[in-house]
Amino acid sequence: MSHFNPVTPECIEKLTQILGPKGLTTDAEKLESYQTDEEGNPVWFHKPEVVVFPETTEQVAEIVKLANTYLIPITPRAGATNVCCQAIPVYGGIVLTMDRMNKILKIDPDNMYLVTQPGVRTIDLQKAAHEHGLLYAGDPCSADSCMIGGNIATNAGGNKAVKYGTTRHQIYSLKLVTPTGAIVTVGARLQKCSTGYCLEQLICGAEGTLGIVTEITLKLLPLAPYKFDLVAIFKEESAALALPNRIKKAGIDPTSVEFMDNKCVMLCSNFVKVTAPHGNEGCCYVIITVETFDEDELDKKMEIVSDICDELGAVDILQADDRIWSIRRCLAEACRDADKMFMTEDFVVPLDKIPDVMSMIPELEKKHNLYLITSAHIGDGNMHTLALNTKGQSPEQWLHTLDAFHHDLFPRIYALGGKISGEHGIGYKKKDEFKACTQPAEYELVCAIKHALDPNNIMNPGKIVDLEEV
Repeated sequence: MSHFNPVTPECIEKLTQILGPKGLTTDAEKLESYQTDEEGNPVWFHKPEVVVFPETTEQVAEIVKLANTYLIPITPRAGATNVCCQAIPVYGGIVLTMDRMNKILKIDPDNMYLVTQPGVRTIDLQKAAHEHGLLYAGDPCSADSCMIGGNIATNAGGNKAVKYGTTRHQIYSLKLVTPTGAIVTVGARLQKCSTGYCLEQLICGAEGTLGIVTEITLKLLPLAPYKFDLVAIFKEESAALALPNRIKKAGIDPTSVEFMDNKCVMLCSNFVKVTAPHGNEGCCYVIITVETFDEDELDKKMEIVSDICDELGAVDILQADDRIWSIRRCLAEACRDADKMFMTEDFVVPLDKIPDVMSMIPELEKKHNLYLITSAHIGDGNMHTLALNTKGQSPEQWLHTLDAFHHDLFPRIYALGGKISGEHGIGYKKKDEFKACTQPAEYELVCAIKHALDPNNIMNPGKIVDLEEV
């Protein structure tokens, strides 16, 4: 049983005083739309009691103080494109959405940084940087719809992480409201710092359990004027999976190295109604992007990459044009179209262990009677194996099947030196597996941090760790 209190009329009145009558809703039909994020299995759904729409950091702070006073849980919500139930209000209470904190506050092209609120879409940050000849390097596959606040919460990665790192590598500083309602800025616009704990890095990836970020200062980079995108097509997956280390050992720093197995290629190409070259021949794809500031250098690197692909036995090497990238980028939509309850795994392993993982997929697929497809950021070892409910199982049966699959899969991932999540996070959905696979002393440390910063456990409770353990 939770220790939380219900949202009372008195609490609603105080929230109205903070936000105004248009700053919240208790309408039953509207609340229904906040019971889930990208999760399609109704087993996980939970409806909030009230949704609030703050516009300022100060309003967020007052809401958090009120929630502590009344012991009401808060679930922060940005674009809600997450897939581990991070934005689902497990214990009801307040959903705090960032929809109205949606402004880019400053762009400094000379010093290459920008300041933004959390409700700005990632693609809009990218476009704003491009207008000044600069790059915002964060590039999750959901960039068209996800918000930077959610990227911070999950430490989102994406296609370019192999070169530029994940979201936490793009951060200078964060302004946040702590779980007790204080306003603080962590980090600074510095190239290095050894002044105390690196709190901005702790907050990034904490999934809203350690505070609510209300302002972000992000790094920008020079925009490389030259690039090539190749798709190398292979009959043998083992040859395709050897590419990342071969490319890096050749002295080439790729922007992205994306893998799609044949089932993934065919599902996505059918969804976008595009003919996939060699798809009907059972081939897999590796999409490679390289960027440079010199055209001659680009030509040399393209020749080297092409030679490596040839040496590994590529069936074909083509330009990865919009047709190819449309196949890659539509993966989540294609899976959702095939099965609303699809499950996407997000484990990450050392690069040399990727073939080991791929070799175990057919065995697990047969053992658990699943239909599995795999797409991966093989340049950084982050793998997305997606399970589709093609057998028509009920939501409860499907959950049971996935639990058995996870209990089999995740210990093997950890035995290879991997982790459950490379970029999606733990959320509500994988907290049991996170506990089972994490060293007890490490897990206790996570719980201790949560309890120290959020003594009433009101901040996105039920995510990462269990309520009863903090």
